[in-house]
Amino acid sequence: MKNHQERHFSERIGWLRAAVLGANDGILSTASLVVGVAAASVARGDLIIAGLAGLVAGAMSMAAGEYVSVSSQADTEKADLARERQELEVDVEHEREELASIYIQRGLEPSLAMQVANQLMAHDALSAHARDELGITEIHVARPVQAALASASTFAVGASLPLLLILLSPGKLIIPVVAGGSLLSLALLGGFAAQAGGAKVLVGVVRVTMLGAIAMAVTAVIGSLFGSIL
Repeated sequence: MKNHQERHFSERIGWLRAAVLGANDGILSTASLVVGVAAASVARGDLIIAGLAGLVAGAMSMAAGEYVSVSSQADTEKADLARERQELEVDVEHEREELASIYIQRGLEPSLAMQVANQLMAHDALSAHARDELGITEIHVARPVQAALASASTFAVGASLPLLLILLSPGKLIIPVVAGGSLLSLALLGGFAAQAGGAKVLVGVVRVTMLGAIAMAVTAVIGSLFGSIL
């Protein structure tokens, strides 16, 4: 029999979610910060300092947030597996019937469902219950360190773009250059994420670009108001 392995978009969900979230947040938060501060008519050097502070603080925050969040998910998965392991030791027949009932609900005949449950439990009872009862699989298992590193590093990369645009843009054009370049980057990122995840590219592009434009417009208005007051 020919060995045929299919790769599915769901296999990418662990790193893709953290990476896209980090890069998107890096671009959007730093660009919005820079646009808001620039609207208050501050010097280019102050903009760079504000952007660098946002980059470092944001990357650390993303890493900590992802690590804590995904660690909580991992702790829950471990607790569920420990409880399932104990139940298999205490009453294996009840667990066998429970697994068979899951297959019956999915459309198998009772006799076939019990046969499948018997064979899977003989091979690896805990894995069978983890997958079919708890929904825990190797693809979706929580990886806190991977998520934290992916979020922090991609946030830093994304946040570097507005800083680079500050350095490259003429003094009077900092706001339109940073806003325009950041929105273009967000559009490209949204399209890439949609394509990598098997979704509609146009939807991903429009969604992230529209939200980015709103965020930058709001910070620009706030910065301009405070700049005129102070």
